[in-house]
Amino acid sequence: MMRRLVTGAIVALAMVGAGAAQAAGSGYHVIDKIPGPDGGWDYVRIDAANNRALAPRGTAVMAIDLATKQVTNGLVPGAREHIALPLNGGREMLVTNGGDNTAIFADAAGHAIASAPTSKGPDSATFDPSSGLVLVMGHLGGEVTLVDPKTHQAAGTIPIGGILEEAAVDGVGHAFVAVEDKHEIVAVDIAGRKATAHWALPDCDGPTGLAYDPQDKLLIAACDGTSAIVSVVTGKVQQMLTTGKGADGAVYDARRHLAFVPAGRDGTLAVIGFSKGQAHIIELVPTEKGARTLGLDERTGRIYLPSAQYVLPAGGGRPTVVPGTFHMLVVGQ
Repeated sequence: MMRRLVTGAIVALAMVGAGAAQAAGSGYHVIDKIPGPDGGWDYVRIDAANNRALAPRGTAVMAIDLATKQVTNGLVPGAREHIALPLNGGREMLVTNGGDNTAIFADAAGHAIASAPTSKGPDSATFDPSSGLVLVMGHLGGEVTLVDPKTHQAAGTIPIGGILEEAAVDGVGHAFVAVEDKHEIVAVDIAGRKATAHWALPDCDGPTGLAYDPQDKLLIAACDGTSAIVSVVTGKVQQMLTTGKGADGAVYDARRHLAFVPAGRDGTLAVIGFSKGQAHIIELVPTEKGARTLGLDERTGRIYLPSAQYVLPAGGGRPTVVPGTFHMLVVGQ
């Protein structure tokens, strides 16, 4: 996730199928904005055991108490941190640290207790319940590092190749990795420590976010402007949905059978429904420009998206964040 910022017939069919549902609306809308300290941000994960949202801010992790909205910054100091993944029943977290290519283990209070070496540029991380291991994506190294959260040690690597973004697991020993620069998803046998298939996404520009719908055996890959719906049975792109520019994440809510894809450049959040193995956009919920990553609280169905106000420099160039404007958007029904 270090890069920030279709087939026409398939898109047309998907949009026709979405028309009636989109008109009805999803009921999702921005219900709160929680202010926080200035700084960058990346992935958001919900620590349900401690009822808080965790968001790395580059050099440390920020925690937001979801009941009181109290913000605690400065947990797990590091450099180029990207994700804080709750582990071991919320007693610990794993934080990817690009400064020295490690995964830092910390207790719930944010004190580092161990670290494990990773592939270069550790970025996203995903827990696999079938193996009990964490998969850490080497954004620059092109490898998945397997880390054991019980021993706090590396337990092997899986070569993939390319710029690795998010991964999803199916819970029965397989992982799927979005490879941004190669416009593909790579299927992985975790126990065998090997890639088993490379699935091309020909109409997907730079896949970043990735989520898995086990009920329909579908992957939702967030591309720039669209999302690819991919069958894990065939490895084929089944549909392309128009979900907005500037996506940098995707989540699937198994309780409500919905997927969500943010669009940081368009300032929307796509709510995607599923029926008879087909996906459709229920609604594009207005959020804010800059809200490109997200975390899901599966208990409440609420979505948490970091954002801030931006200003364009005179004469053009990259937009800059207005000091004092960082906040966490809360989207719910």
